[in-house]
Amino acid sequence: MRCLVVSDSHGDRDILVNLLTAYQGQVDAFFHCGDSELSRDDAVFDQMNVVRGNMDFDPQFVNALQAQVAGETVYMTHGHLVGVNLGLTHLLASAKAAGAQLAFFGHTHQLGVERHDGILVLNPGSISYPRGEFTRIGGTYAIVTTSTDALDVQYYDRQMQAVPELKFHFAR
Repeated sequence: MRCLVVSDSHGDRDILVNLLTAYQGQVDAFFHCGDSELSRDDAVFDQMNVVRGNMDFDPQFVNALQAQVAGETVYMTHGHLVGVNLGLTHLLASAKAAGAQLAFFGHTHQLGVERHDGILVLNPGSISYPRGEFTRIGGTYAIVTTSTDALDVQYYDRQMQAVPELKFHFAR
């Protein structure tokens, strides 16, 4: 399975259109972890799983979702409602309750990936307003690739170039 994960685009619709165009047919699913600041009925979300962020005010957005992609269960939420600024405990509990192998979230604008109790927990960072150690990159998204024996994550910049130091491999 191969999926693209993006978050916190904050009104930058063009970058989402660019990602959809560039990766159409190359990934099995697109995920947006919230704070798009677009309406839920925007055409970009016809092809993208999306959740409500703290800056999304359209009531049609859901707070969390779980999706099946090529045999993998994904749990996604923005993060503000599960307290990701204080830790991953509540996010992990929600992902476990959903039976997920992958948990995606945004909100902090800081990229990161870890594995806890068999669950890959990933924040793609903000594509438009990054914070933290990798702010200099100018915005990131991630491609997650799974196989029977591995989980691989590669982060990319806004120019769709792989960031060499942000490649991660987790054995299953």
